[in-house]
Amino acid sequence: MPNNAANVFPLFQARRAGVLLHPTSLPNASSFFQHKPYPQMHGTLGKDAYLFVDFLAQSGLSVWQMLPTTPTHADLSPYQSVSAHAGNPELISIDWLVHHGWVDANEDWNHVAATKESLQKIRSACADQFYQRLGQSEHLLERLSKFCDENRYWLDDFVLFMALRKHFGNSPWSQWPNVLKQRQEGALNEFREFLALDISLYVFEQFAFAEQWKALAGYAKAKNIYLFGDMPIFVAHDSADVWAGQKFFNLDHDGNALTVAGVPPDYFSETGQHWGNPHYNWQEMEQHQFSWWIYRLRTQLNQFDLIRIDHFRGFEAFWEIPGDSLDARGGRWVKAPGEAFLSACFKAFPDLPLVAENLGLITPEVEDLRHQFNLPGMLVLQFAFDGNNKNPHLPHRHSVSDVIYTGTHDNDTTVGWYESLTDEQQLFVHNYLYASNQPIHWLLIESALASVAPLAIIPLQDFLALDGEHRMNMPGTTGTNWQWQFTWTQFPDELGEQIHSRLYRYDRLS
Repeated sequence: MPNNAANVFPLFQARRAGVLLHPTSLPNASSFFQHKPYPQMHGTLGKDAYLFVDFLAQSGLSVWQMLPTTPTHADLSPYQSVSAHAGNPELISIDWLVHHGWVDANEDWNHVAATKESLQKIRSACADQFYQRLGQSEHLLERLSKFCDENRYWLDDFVLFMALRKHFGNSPWSQWPNVLKQRQEGALNEFREFLALDISLYVFEQFAFAEQWKALAGYAKAKNIYLFGDMPIFVAHDSADVWAGQKFFNLDHDGNALTVAGVPPDYFSETGQHWGNPHYNWQEMEQHQFSWWIYRLRTQLNQFDLIRIDHFRGFEAFWEIPGDSLDARGGRWVKAPGEAFLSACFKAFPDLPLVAENLGLITPEVEDLRHQFNLPGMLVLQFAFDGNNKNPHLPHRHSVSDVIYTGTHDNDTTVGWYESLTDEQQLFVHNYLYASNQPIHWLLIESALASVAPLAIIPLQDFLALDGEHRMNMPGTTGTNWQWQFTWTQFPDELGEQIHSRLYRYDRLS
């Protein structure tokens, strides 16, 4: 049983406010130098990330929440990653590498189109330069060696997995030759030697990500900004984690998922959602004292001050869909060992700073499990105004042990949400909020800031009054999700002052 309570987390000792923004949504317009920055597909851990931290600090905001920072598949979803531990190499700033002397500037890179393939080639060229000059810096060599030693519990499997995946044309591991699929030691050692060059590239990428993250996190800490991470409950089938730990997942002898994850019909989808992640073999997990999860939490705690567990209800019961079905409606609820799991987590990390994502179809049993371990939950104002005066998301129902949001990455922006309401629904919102004639984005932001919830998180799109064209994700759809980026020109000159004055008003300057 944990000895912590939700209101004693460092972030909950004072009233605070923060912003929800994934690093990929940062612009890529600033350089550490006076030249044009090197091309990137999206935001990185480069100069714009530091400028954003500056904006948070100047505005009085003290929390930066982001989505999972792990490598994505082709759909760009941070909730379907090739690793639960690795950093997304596409967040690496080439400018940062040049600025810190790891590589030399290359004017040719400025003229390359930003694609996954071209940026991978640039990172490969950077890796070559890095290793060539590594012997000249004993300090850098020691840092690399320490990084590899401290992360060996996931790094060795991950870099081999990525090298094998590239070798086999990015085909899923379940389609590899049996000797590799079944991880026969002789075959693994043979391919480690054969693919040593590619493996060294993936080691470089992870080291570069870790060093850039450490530098940014240190800068944020100096500005009194906390980093709030996000950990998906499930992992992708085609991932280093499932390949390396097959016994911990519900798979057949060929590595195919016997059952997969999703949710039944809910607010976001009338037909439910079919995520396709393999379910855990909870019996095997428990027999190993949940060590797989303990390692995963260790990685997250090395990055973040606070962690949101996505789909927390899956620890009480999960929606089990047959592996050969593409229809989420054919699933069923299956009990999970939530109490035993969380007890093991808090035994390993007594002060584990978790927030439970308890949105959707939440039963009393799920809430009982959350309260048993004193975990803050989530409240979302966009879910509040359905006409039910006992709706838990309404401000008069809020708790001092929850986190309040105007919306999440899965919601429309506040402006887009409001524009989608009927006239009657819009009137209900305004009447509840004191018939105020403020613009809707400030109306919901102030309602969140005024809440008794100790932590209020506002998506950046809401501070910028952006409409539904700027939402991050539309659950159950594919195509344009996860691609939104802001530009600095979208920031009104007075925005920082407007935020700061409201944080003062609601005692959230911490």
